[in-house]
Formats: sequence, structure tokens, C-alpha cells
Amino acid sequence: DNLTRGSFDTPVKNLVTVSARQLPPWTGRLDDLLDDIRPALARDNRIIVFAGTEKAAKALREEIAAEDINCLYMPVLPAEFPPKCVCILPGSFSFGFEYPSEKVLVITYGSRQANLSLHTRKPKRNKAHAFNSLDELHRGDYIVHTIHGIGIFDGIVSMDVSGTTKDYIKIRYAKDGTLYVPVTQLDLVSKYIGPGSETKNVTLNRLGSTDWQKTRSRVKSAVKDMAAELIALYKKRIEIKGYAFSPDIDMQSDFERRFEFDETEDQLRCIDEIKHDMEQPHPMDRLLCGDVGFGKTEVALRAAFKCVADGKQCAFLVPTTLLAMQHYQTIKKRFDTFPIACDMISRFRTPKEQEKILKGLKRGSIDIIVGTHRLISNDIQFKDLGLVIVDEEQRFGVAQKEKLKELYPNVDVLTLSATPIPRTLNMAMTGIRDMSTLEEAPIDRHPVQTYVIEFDMEIITQAIEREIRRGGQVYFLHNRVEDIERVAGKLHTAMPDVRFAVAHGKMTEDELSSVWQALLEGEIDVLVCTTIIETGVDVPNVNTLIIDNADHMGLAQLHQIRGRVGRSARRASAYFTFTRGKELTEIATHRLEAIREFTEFGSGFRIAMRDLELRGAGSILGAEQHGHMEAVGYEMYVEMLSEAVSEEKGEEPPQSEKKCLIDLRIDAHIPESYISNVPQKLAMYRRIADIRNEEDAQDVMDELIDRFGEPPACVQGLISVSLLRNSAADLGVYEIGQKGNSLILYFKKIDMNKVAALAGAMGSRISINAAAQPYIALKTAITDSPVSLLRQAIDVMVKA
Repeated sequence: DNLTRGSFDTPVKNLVTVSARQLPPWTGRLDDLLDDIRPALARDNRIIVFAGTEKAAKALREEIAAEDINCLYMPVLPAEFPPKCVCILPGSFSFGFEYPSEKVLVITYGSRQANLSLHTRKPKRNKAHAFNSLDELHRGDYIVHTIHGIGIFDGIVSMDVSGTTKDYIKIRYAKDGTLYVPVTQLDLVSKYIGPGSETKNVTLNRLGSTDWQKTRSRVKSAVKDMAAELIALYKKRIEIKGYAFSPDIDMQSDFERRFEFDETEDQLRCIDEIKHDMEQPHPMDRLLCGDVGFGKTEVALRAAFKCVADGKQCAFLVPTTLLAMQHYQTIKKRFDTFPIACDMISRFRTPKEQEKILKGLKRGSIDIIVGTHRLISNDIQFKDLGLVIVDEEQRFGVAQKEKLKELYPNVDVLTLSATPIPRTLNMAMTGIRDMSTLEEAPIDRHPVQTYVIEFDMEIITQAIEREIRRGGQVYFLHNRVEDIERVAGKLHTAMPDVRFAVAHGKMTEDELSSVWQALLEGEIDVLVCTTIIETGVDVPNVNTLIIDNADHMGLAQLHQIRGRVGRSARRASAYFTFTRGKELTEIATHRLEAIREFTEFGSGFRIAMRDLELRGAGSILGAEQHGHMEAVGYEMYVEMLSEAVSEEKGEEPPQSEKKCLIDLRIDAHIPESYISNVPQKLAMYRRIADIRNEEDAQDVMDELIDRFGEPPACVQGLISVSLLRNSAADLGVYEIGQKGNSLILYFKKIDMNKVAALAGAMGSRISINAAAQPYIALKTAITDSPVSLLRQAIDVMVKA
């Protein structure tokens, strides 16, 4: 109706209604794909699968055909193909889709290779680039160039320069200015993250103007002051006398061996980092950051065991009573064969029970106590507290966290968070606070398939019935206690054979425990609940989540709740719904777009960043620093603060300060035929630009092969150039160019010992200019590879 009432130059003659359903990209397990293909073929559907590269498409065709399924490989989409058939093609989309009326199912399987390598890829070592914002960059987004300031990203442009093809980032500036940035300099640019970026309310810089340099100078001065304050806080903390825990005893090894799952490499690394901190004479203050379901609790329990094994007490502070119950049950089960006493304190405990617990803490008869904010009450006294573990830090207010520091200034603190608040993140990234990260998903975990839809009872019914058919259970989240029973009744009327139950925060402990036990024992099909399930609740058999009025909830909260499903090897689904016909606010729209976009593992960091974009940083950094961050964007602000902190500590500047520009006449780019998706291509360009050593280069090569197949020579050339520029930067080379038949290396200052070694190795091929702008020129022969010759020269100077 709205369409026909609109104003058009051409009258509407005919309206065609097409019903379609969006599908997220498949996660990489052949079994999951087959589970969806088989029932679709039984309904006479035609299925199209886009499998990424040509090599991947042909391999997938062989795998599916081996399952006795009629399957064809096609280089391009045919005009027609028979029903009950799967057609495999190269290529990819962001999402798949289904046309039920046309009996067509389109699956994008392009993310398959990326997911296959999830358990083998090494974690990023450079915290400054923990957020590769470029893989979220789209045409029209704001972008920051270190030297030229804030502009608008206008795509990737390929140019032919001196007979070689090169890719450039096109950036539009104020007054019709345009800048083309070589992709080899992609570490100079980042997406602008800050308030106003979503509402397009950011002032562009003008090329050639001094405004940007003045802005940078102003911010640099401000972050220098802030760095001095942070360093003072840091020094104060390390000067505080703490307790140095003893090295691990045999009982610790016994406890760790009893873990029923295989630890990920990340878990083992984080455990070692935490134990090392605990053995130092000053109090630990470490943030353990890992996405929901990545195993933070087990890491924390090992720290708790180490604490108790040394005769100290451990407090486990959690935001909700339900999470306190869950952690208490987990700890009791995990510690049941050891002489360790644990208990829980919350509003569910009677005054008499609370009094008994308080006495046990004071006498030292309780080793581990789990509790809500009740633990930071003035009447709580410990005999000998050694460690405080804070779970879901973002759920506690500033006043509560300050009180915690005030109560326990000499105690080790371990903070767990999936979506860290940006100030916490900021301090962790700049080295003021120690951070351990879990980036590796447990084996056999899969990202949750996420749908954002108008509320439709038919779709909801289908989703619930589909989950129950495969023996699973469902969370239906309705966050209003006032009418939650009415909503449960409405659902029960639509599905009379389904077993429903209700859970919310105003229920008593006995009522909640009863419901929870029934859910765990499979006596409930659908739990209609409030956000009481948000933190830490773990029921592996619940693998469908439906949220009513999701537009009313925060982004970090939505991500946290989505983590309640997908906690087993079974693929999970989440439906974020809003009222049919409702016009969403701009912020709510961006929030729901983000939750649909960030489905892959490790999205917690990105969620924190996007939350910062949506709600600003005034309450996090304070009004003045918020203004500085807004002026340059979050990534540059953090980088500048990191540099200021290093300077204040008297340390070497971070690697980002050492830059070398290289311009060679070689093909070094990522062709469209290899990676066509622009955000993916930008992300890989940034990964390549961030290469620091041979190990990084090998990691990037492995990732490229896993995700996109064998890289062509021009991509391998790009990796070689990136490796070269960092080796050269370490030698003090700030630019390498090619003039005629010579390679020119420009130095800030020439080391004559290194030059002598180079002259001994290359003889008359080199010439030196030691004037105001010192350089070394290397003569090239027709048969020389510029990259190989430079590699040889740099290796000689490194060894000198």
C-alpha cells in the first residue's frame, strides 16, 4: 500500500510479492551443509552453493557427490538446471537466501576455508592491531590517514604504473580533494571509530591544510599528560607490597589433568601469563578477554586453585544471582575431590545462612566464596584473601569497582570479560594494565547463525519446532516480567504440544533452581525468560535463541546473550526480532545491523568498538579526553597514547613508529580474481602491511592458502615487499625507491660498519651518498629481481 501511494514518474502497473528468507553464510562443516541440503532436496528444491574459489568449488563438488547426492560443478550460473540437484559455483556472497515459493535455496559457502583454519591460526601478537577495522570498511565510511587526516573511503583503485599493476585506496577529502594511498602503506590508515561516524556527523580535513597537524599536536600533548597520570597509577600499583604465590605444586597438576576437555593453545598461554603474575611480589591486575564460550572460567578456576593451594582465600565476584548459582555448582563439581571448601553468598541466602558464611570467611574455614555485589559490603571480612576474580566486569558500575580496589588494595585481581568496556580496553592495549586474550574457539564450536527479523509467529513456530525435532531446547527471551506469563501463554496456544516454562529475576531461589533443574534434565522444551540468562549460564542442549523486542537492548548485551547458545558441537541459531511495522530509531537499526554482521568467533572486541561508535566515550574517558579521541578517531588515539606511554617509560617506540616506504616496479597487489570482496581484501592488505618478521609472513601465507587457495605471484610479491620494509625500517631506512637501473635506500643515519660489510659483499655495485639526505644506491642487472637483491643487501647489513 505504501508503495502504490508513493510518487513515481512511471505509474505502477503490477506488483509482484516475493517471499524470501536470508540465510547466514555456512560455517565450514560438511555435515552441517548436508543436514540442510538433504531435507531441501526432499522438498524438490534446486540448490545453488557458492564455494569461494574455483579450486574450493571443485573439491566441494567431489565431497557432496561422494554422499550420493546429484551434484554439478558450473563455472557460471546456468539459466536452468534440474530440481533435486545441487549446483556448485565459484564466488561468494555475504549471506545466502531462500525463495520458498520458487523452491530455490542459495547457500554461500565462501567462509568455509576461513573456518577450517580457526584452530590452527596463531593468535595476533600485536595488541595495537587487535582490531583490524579495515575488514569492516565500506565505500562511504570515514577513514583516518596518519598524515592527511579524516576523509571518506571511496574504494580500491587499480592503476598501471611503469608497466606494473598496483592497487590504491582512494580517499575523498574536503574541497574535492582526492588521495590515492598505495596498499603497501595501509598501516597508515584506519577506519574512523568515534561518535558521529554512524550519523555521518564528522568534519573532513582538507589536503594541504595545516589543520590536521595542529589537531594531532593538540591531541599528542593531551595524551602525553594522560600517559604521565597512567604511569603514575601503574608505578603506584607495582610499588604496593603484595603476596608472591609459590610455584605450582603436584596437586595443581593433578587438578589441571582432571579437566574433561582439551585446552586450546590460547588457554594454556593465558594460564601461564596469570600464574607468572601471581608469583610476582606486587598485586596482579590482569584482564582476561575472550569471547563467550571460549573457556575463561576454566582459566580462572586454575588461578583460584593456585591461590587456595598456597593457603589463601579466593573471592569470585559475579553480577547476577543466577550466575553465582551456576559458578558455585561448577566449582563444587570441579573441586569435589580436593580438600577445598567453597560456598556462595547472595540474596537467596537467609540472614542466618549469611551470618554463618561471614564467620567462615573470617575464620578461614571457607576457601572460595562466590557472590554478587554482596561481596563488597563492609561487613565482609576475610582471614587471608589472596585473589579476587571479577566475572563480566562490564556489568559492574564504576563505584563498585573503585570500592573493590579500596577494600582489597594488596590483593591480586583477575578480571574476565567478553565485551570489555573501552576504557578497560584502552588501558590494556597501552600496556598500563596486563591483558591476556583468548582468540581461539574450542574445537567443534561454530558461530551462531543470526537472523534479524520482524516478529512473525509462523517463523518463530518453525524455528522452535525445528530445534525440538533435533532433540534440542530453546530460549525465548521477553524482558518484561509484568507480562512474561501472558507471552508464554500466547506461545503455548500456538504450540500446544510444546513444554514451556518461565524464569525471571523476581522468582525465589527454590523456584529458579526447580526450573533450571528441569531445563537441564530435558523436561522443558522452551524457557521463556528475561535477561536473567545473560551471564555465564551454560546449557549445551539449548541451541536456538529468540529475542523479543531486541531493538530495546544494548549491543554488548545482545552479543552476550547470543553466547548462551552454540556451546556444543551442534550448530545454533539466534533470532533477533522487533515489532512488525515498527519504525526503528537510527541507533537501534545500527545496533541490529552490527549484531547480524558480527557473528564470527572473537567478535567481542568489535562489539566493544561498535558500542563506542554508537554511544560515544564521554563517560569512559572524561569529557576532555573524549573530545581528543573524537578529533582523531579511536585507533589513532590509542596508538598515540601507546607511544606516549612508551616514551614516558623510557622504552623504545612501538613498531608503528618505524616506517619505511617502498616503491618498486614489480607487480605487488591482490587481483580481483583472487579476492573480490572489498572488506576481505582490505583486511588482508592490512594483515600483510602488519607483517613484522618471517613468522608473521608465514602466518599470512597459511591464512591466504586456507581461505582463498594458493596465492598468485603478485600476492607473494606483496608479502615479500612488506617483510622487506620492516627489515629495512629496523636498519633506519625510511624509503626505498627505484630510479633507472638502481635501487635507492634512504637512511636517517648511515652506519659505516654496515656499509663496509655491504661493500665487501657487493663491491662496485653500490655507491654511497653521505650528504644531508644519506642514501645507498644498488645497481641492478636485467636478470636481477629487485626484491631478492634488496633482501640480500639487507641481510648483509643486519648481520654486520
